Amino acid sequence: MPTHPIIDTHVHLWDPQLIRYPWLSEVPKLNRPYLLSDYRAAIQGVDVESMVFVQCDAQFSAFRQEAGWVAGLAKIEPRIEALVAWAPLEKGAAVREDLVDLKQHALLRGIRRIIQSEPDLEFCLRPAFLDGVRALQEFDLSFDICIDHRHLANILTFVERIPGVPMILDHIAKPDIKGGRLQPWERQMRELARFEHVSCKISGVATEADHQHWTREQLKPYIEIALDAFGFNRVMFGGDWPVSTLAIRYAQWIEVLDEVLHGVGKADQRKFWHDNAARIYRI
Repeated sequence: MPTHPIIDTHVHLWDPQLIRYPWLSEVPKLNRPYLLSDYRAAIQGVDVESMVFVQCDAQFSAFRQEAGWVAGLAKIEPRIEALVAWAPLEKGAAVREDLVDLKQHALLRGIRRIIQSEPDLEFCLRPAFLDGVRALQEFDLSFDICIDHRHLANILTFVERIPGVPMILDHIAKPDIKGGRLQPWERQMRELARFEHVSCKISGVATEADHQHWTREQLKPYIEIALDAFGFNRVMFGGDWPVSTLAIRYAQWIEVLDEVLHGVGKADQRKFWHDNAARIYRI
């Protein structure tokens, strides 16, 4: 286990009785409330100092409600120190109205408009979407990139066109670990890492392997490539709970990363577990 407190940069909480999440109907194991009490139970034995709540893909009309709900939870659980909310960035310049509403929450640090579920692989290059993401700079907000490996080629163009917005790649771009493929994911990850305004969350890795039969040896090459590509100044830990529970327990994920980081200097380990997240999400 890490010898110092960690910041979990990717925590989900939801209550389907309060807000509708259409995608949960397709994932029976996750189709129930996952609340603060559940998260606290899951992280037992891990010294989590702070949490970044990341939007959970509620029905689009509920994005303000979700942000407000989380702001309320932060009054109960002060470790929730940052919020990455959803916003309809595809509205282009008109999204500014929505961003003004969301900025009422002092916790707001960034926006995540999921790209991976869009059937059009060029969705991220639509002019209106690009304009919506550019608007984040005016509000001092970052953008969380949620894609899978199929989208990387277009994401390279996307990040090049928007240099003024800090970006965080979620889940190491979801490589095809189950299929055992490294290319072209590895090459594209190294190209993406050349853009200094992009950071990378080491999160959501086991869920891209066979949920029942993954091994640590399968996961490690992907983790090591992401760490090597981005370097220890631009990587951070993410738990991706409770989605991660489809494949791995919280403590297990910590143990996998501990093994990969064995031999890494203490300063770099602290950057990974804590300091980079504090800087990037302004905690």
